[in-house]
Formats: sequence, structure tokens, C-alpha cells
Amino acid sequence: MRLAIVDDHRMLLGALTEWIRGAATDISMVAAVPTWPELLTHPSFPVDVVLLDLDLKDNIPVSLKLSTLKTTGVKTVLMSTYSEPAVVREALAAGALGYLVKSEDAAMIVEAIRAAAQGESYISSELDLALNAVDIGGAPKLSAQERRVMALYGAGEPVKAVAFKLGISEETAKSYLKRIREKYRVAGFDVGTKVALRKRAIKDGILLQGD
Repeated sequence: MRLAIVDDHRMLLGALTEWIRGAATDISMVAAVPTWPELLTHPSFPVDVVLLDLDLKDNIPVSLKLSTLKTTGVKTVLMSTYSEPAVVREALAAGALGYLVKSEDAAMIVEAIRAAAQGESYISSELDLALNAVDIGGAPKLSAQERRVMALYGAGEPVKAVAFKLGISEETAKSYLKRIREKYRVAGFDVGTKVALRKRAIKDGILLQGD
């Protein structure tokens, strides 16, 4: 998998290059450049995936960059200091496969690059919460797996049994519950206790009253 990074923060560019080289043997770093034109004129371009800084100060619209990369068959993961849902949605709608906030854990970068190479989208859990939160008063959007976890747990199953029934680890089941609670918190509902979560699951049609 051939990767190029574009970031005008040279220290970050150098650090990312070294970190990815050390962390992922399946990713070949072929270009690390500070400007958009340098990417396009690089002898290794086009590459498989570009890790692109959204905040390059060059006045070239990100939508134009994304369409250019898409035309040449390159997958794009965007990095930014911003996590506003509107910015993220716009970037994903314009063709970015991944979106990372620079304050996130570095390990997520490799995950996002690998996902993009497979043509899959990737956003961090923090951004996912922001994107899926709804206005106060409405139920948050849960993934199919989150709904399954909430239904089983709300029906009285212990976390261990939830994990077993869904074929996931206990830690994964706990992380799903944590995200469910966080999504509801963002939407203005407290489901911190099992009883509160059960009531909410019934109210939102995730769990039938008799379950």
C-alpha cells in the first residue's frame, strides 16, 4: 500500500512519516510533502492513499482536491484540527473516505489508511458521536450492533452474556455500551443505570415491553 502525506506543518510531517514507517510494515511511505502542488508533481504520484491536511493555507477548495484525487484513483483520508460536524459531513460528501482530528491517538491513522485502501470509510468514535448526535429531544442514531447490544443488555442480560450472544469480546461489548450511553448523553438523555437504559430502549422501540 503506497501512501503520501501532505501537511504544511513540517514537524508533524516528519513525526508522522517516522511513526507510520515504524508502526505499519504493510504501508510504504513514498511521499511526504508540505504543499498540494508538490503532491501532484511528485514522481511517485498517483499513490494508493493520501493523508491530506484539510487546513493547508493555499486557498484551493478541499472539494477540488478530493475530486482530483478521486479522478486519479487515489483514496483520501483527511486530517484537521477541526471536528465540527458540518465540516466533517462536507468532507465526506465531497469524497473523503476518512476523517481524523489531529488530537486523536496516532494508532487511528494506520486504521484509517488501511480502511481507505479497502474503499471503506473511517471516522473516529469522537467524530462519530458528533455526527450521530441529534437535537435535544430526539433519539440518537445507533448502529445495528449498538441496537443489538442495547436490546440484550436492556432485557437484563449481563455484559458477559451480551458478548457471548453477539460473538464479540466482553471488552468490545463494554465499549459499545459506553458509546450508547455517550450518544444518549449528547442527545440529552441520561441512561447511566441499567434501569434507565431499559426504559429508554423500550421508549425508542429497541426493546419490546414484554422482553
